[in-house]
Amino acid sequence: MLSICLQKSATTARAAVPRCSAIARGCWSKAPVTPVAAKLSPLVAASRAYSTSRPLSAAATTSTQPSSANKVPPAEPWRRHISPDAATPTVYTFFEKVTSTWQYVVVDPHTSEAVIVDPVLDYDANAGAISTNTADGLLAFIEAENLNVRRVLETHAHADHLTAAQYIKQQLGGDIPVCIGRRILLVQKTFAPIYGLDDPTTFENAFDCYFDDDQEFKLGQLSCSVLHLPGHTPDHVGYLIGKAVFTGDSIFNPDVGSARADFPGGNAEDLYASMQRLLSLPSDYRLFVGHDYPQNRDQTCWSTVEEQRHANKHLKLGADKSAFIEWRKQRDAVLGAPRLLHPSLQVNIRAGRLPPADDKGRVFFQIPITSSVDL
Repeated sequence: MLSICLQKSATTARAAVPRCSAIARGCWSKAPVTPVAAKLSPLVAASRAYSTSRPLSAAATTSTQPSSANKVPPAEPWRRHISPDAATPTVYTFFEKVTSTWQYVVVDPHTSEAVIVDPVLDYDANAGAISTNTADGLLAFIEAENLNVRRVLETHAHADHLTAAQYIKQQLGGDIPVCIGRRILLVQKTFAPIYGLDDPTTFENAFDCYFDDDQEFKLGQLSCSVLHLPGHTPDHVGYLIGKAVFTGDSIFNPDVGSARADFPGGNAEDLYASMQRLLSLPSDYRLFVGHDYPQNRDQTCWSTVEEQRHANKHLKLGADKSAFIEWRKQRDAVLGAPRLLHPSLQVNIRAGRLPPADDKGRVFFQIPITSSVDL
């Protein structure tokens, strides 16, 4: 086990970080893809009019939450997806380019209550430095729009980026619950011995809310439900709010296809079933994905169910189940571990907390090592 000491400033001296082992396999396929154009129904084509780059209108209420201590300009959403009906939220989308991660600020337009989905904590692996510019931009946006954040929603234990959930909770006064699916307990149990997290108190109340499958909760006047979408990881969930679905890594944009399923507890058969569950939703529902890896196009965060049915490069209508499962397994067998695998997991299985400090106050990431020789 090799340890990497952490700094909390991006200006620290850089240190070489050994290549991650494949002791715990990771997250996604980055194979080149070709965009596929699908013929859209009039209903779906009309729904795209709700996505806009127009300036935001003033929010209806004034936020009473504390503001971030680190003042940065408000992050500019890539798109503003205006609520199309009384049951569907307005969605502000933010692309974190270093890890190709989509972050979402999801708002009930009736009350200006909001949730944040899958926020990113900045990490410079070469320097071992944590910083918060990305999260501070989200917080500044929330403050500028007078939104009241009620929850931070995690879709799963990410293996490709660190979550800013805990930092956002702290900056908003400490009363914002960080939520995830209940099966995170299985993921914690899997990785605790790998990273030397042997103290059973390490994971006590790590998250504030552990959702059951199909559990419902409210966002202002909107009804939300939890979808268990295993395959990529066993704990993976999505969030259905009106006609918006926040899918995490259970499906990607049509020209990217699907995520890998060789994470411990991941399963290609389960991934197939989860993708089919999403494709069975009404055709005009929007699937907001967790990542995008664009080739010869701008990044995008969503597609409709109908677009996925006709154009998903791995699992469009008529795709053979056995062929998909076999292809996914073969593809995953040759993929390397994600670049930020070990730091991400050590932070994310504890809801965004850094590993416990040693008796001298130092904080380290643990890197499991495999070796063919005894040195």
